[in-house]
Amino acid sequence: MTQPRFKVVFNGELMPDVELETAKDNLARLFKSDRTRINTLFSGNPIAIKRDLQENEADQYLIALQRAGAVARKEPDLAASMSLVEIAETPAPVSTEPMTCPKCGHQQNKAPACEACGIIIEKFLARQAQLASAAPEKSPDAKTEPASTPYAPPQANVAETLPEFGDLKVFSVNGRIGRLRYLAWLLVATVVTFGLLALTGIVIEISPEMGALLSLGVVIGMVVVMVMISAQRLHDIGWSAWLLLLYLIPVVANLFWLLTVVMPGTSGANRYGPPQPRNSLSVKILAGLFFALIVLALLGLFLGGFAMLTLMLAGLDMETLNQLAK
Repeated sequence: MTQPRFKVVFNGELMPDVELETAKDNLARLFKSDRTRINTLFSGNPIAIKRDLQENEADQYLIALQRAGAVARKEPDLAASMSLVEIAETPAPVSTEPMTCPKCGHQQNKAPACEACGIIIEKFLARQAQLASAAPEKSPDAKTEPASTPYAPPQANVAETLPEFGDLKVFSVNGRIGRLRYLAWLLVATVVTFGLLALTGIVIEISPEMGALLSLGVVIGMVVVMVMISAQRLHDIGWSAWLLLLYLIPVVANLFWLLTVVMPGTSGANRYGPPQPRNSLSVKILAGLFFALIVLALLGLFLGGFAMLTLMLAGLDMETLNQLAK
């Protein structure tokens, strides 16, 4: 029994929170194609991106397209699955000479028609020759580009092109990081900043002007790094980095920071790229230390406030006793 074959169909639908231009860029890299051919996929009509696939191959295409921000579906490829030729006891000899389809590049045994895209090869070559003869001559210096048709399937193996996880870059506003890695990087940046400020304190003893200038540079560098890290955290949630302007509002800044720590990132790829790699043990340890420091700081503030309140009440009681004694 012949195994069923499938085709991958795309009609221009995108994943949630994925912009059209971002999806087109991802698909152009995925298919190793130009934007002109990619634009034809968004005509609104269903287009078979790939035909004559096994089910597992079709599933790989769907996963890769989803990571790129596109929503596709697999359908049975009846043209590849059905055959109207009766099976005889002694099969007719079949040509074993290999050939490549001039339109889609499909490898198969020599035959009048392509098994993948279904064209009649002889008619296609005649039409291409007619178009070539009618086209204006190009100068020898002009770059030759392959003819693109709206229905040409991609040439790239999409199952291996798109990375599963994004690259980690601390000094960048692009990319995504999760909650634990966000806290771990904040802790490291804070420790490095205080270490550099301690060194500038030594410089201040020698040259106050130079020490003040170095201290200002350290503070500016810390702010820049914090903005980059926070932008990647917002990208992981699916938010724009322009929301960092909320940190300029005193009370809202604290609430917004807590929200960015609590909110989970989007599962799978979003308009800012694929998800971050899995958290390592060191990331989990550093994030735990950051949480511990926050708890200790809050506990210190609570105990300090409680002690001040107790001293104030004790002072009031002493003043009352003195007045009664008089």
